[in-house]
Amino acid sequence: MEEQLSTAFGNLKDKLLGWFNAIIENLPNLVLAIVVFVTAFFVARYVSKLVEKLVGKRVEQKSISLVVSRIASVITVLVGLFLALGILNLSQALTSLLAGAGVIGLVVGLALQGTLSNTVSGIVLSFRNRIRIGNWVETNGYSGEVIDINLNTFILKEADNNIVVVPNKMILENPIKNYSLTTKMRVFLECGVGYESDLELVEKLTKSTIANTFDQVESPEDVEFYYTEFGDSSINYLCRFWIDAESMLEKLRAKTKAIIEIKKAYDNEGINIPFPIRTLQFDNNLNVKADTLEESFSNN
Repeated sequence: MEEQLSTAFGNLKDKLLGWFNAIIENLPNLVLAIVVFVTAFFVARYVSKLVEKLVGKRVEQKSISLVVSRIASVITVLVGLFLALGILNLSQALTSLLAGAGVIGLVVGLALQGTLSNTVSGIVLSFRNRIRIGNWVETNGYSGEVIDINLNTFILKEADNNIVVVPNKMILENPIKNYSLTTKMRVFLECGVGYESDLELVEKLTKSTIANTFDQVESPEDVEFYYTEFGDSSINYLCRFWIDAESMLEKLRAKTKAIIEIKKAYDNEGINIPFPIRTLQFDNNLNVKADTLEESFSNN
């Protein structure tokens, strides 16, 4: 028994001495690995601030710049960790760590597929120059002002002041119309005048009224005017002109102003804007006599 204990203690002593010798031999590498990892940690903080500052110049959303800066910081720390493990000749541990990280990443990605998709879409949308906060856009059946683009949702405020929250993935995968990309918008105005109207006078009056109402229309020749059809109760026309506007609200205000001024001009000139009228005409072709009616009633 004593011999077995002595052998065990001898083996333990040899093992500890082997470890101690290994630590002494690899002490320079261990110190260098620690220095590399600590340096990477401090460099990650600097990189995080730098990336946040650079991203903040291109993206208005604070949440997006914070996420991008944190991702850059984590990548920097991981690079330092891999370098430190490589210095310690722990290639096998490094391989196991990468394999474990890959498996964990796959599981997390499958579990949070929708959330990660919206997050990545939010980051992509934030870097797009053609979609900015304050733009008036139309997408997925909704139209309004962009008030926020965060990591998960795209938020619109419609003309009736309702807030619409749309997942970022839907914005990225569907067409989007941005009214704020151009400084001009075309107003379409349809109306009709009575058949008794002087059509040349109507065209001239409509063009001059719009030209005098909007500063952006320099002359009546800049207004497009086309008669489109002989309607049931009126001769209809289409009028088009350009205004300086970047949202649908400005376009609606301009159209409202044009309708008011055209109505005033038509009233002053006695031009009629008819509405559908149904006329019932009864021809008295039946010769109905009173005695015949009395006879029919008495028989009944």
